[in-house]
Amino acid sequence: MAQTSKIDLDTYFRPLTAFLQKVPSITGKIGTERQEDGIWAVKFSIDIDDELAWHAVQELGHVLNYLSLEERLPTAFMPVSPPPYMNGGPEDYLSWVIECRDKGFSPKKITEWLESRLPTPVNDRDQWEHDEEDEGEERDKEEKED
Repeated sequence: MAQTSKIDLDTYFRPLTAFLQKVPSITGKIGTERQEDGIWAVKFSIDIDDELAWHAVQELGHVLNYLSLEERLPTAFMPVSPPPYMNGGPEDYLSWVIECRDKGFSPKKITEWLESRLPTPVNDRDQWEHDEEDEGEERDKEEKED
């Protein structure tokens, strides 16, 4: 009986965990949890030495925490850590959690939101790089046209 529950949870989380595994700088196993009241979470590591780590944090934070005033998702994306003085630095002990407090908002639904708003294809590292110089030139060009 317990094994059936485990298979159901694997299926429940599979769209999101499969998507997150493609995001540059996300490494290792992705943990999942679903409480009886329907609150769920996924926990993973980001290689903070990867040149795209903070791009991934920024993109995920934007979509999951504050997409817009009108389109707030029932999710929170945040760092979590055991006490650093007892363990070690962020390279080994900093993790990231996506938590959802709305039992009607499934991991599959979150995956759809992320797929439609994160760089495409998500596993193409070139799509995650932002050329700040080009963006500044583009803004200047748009301002002149107005």
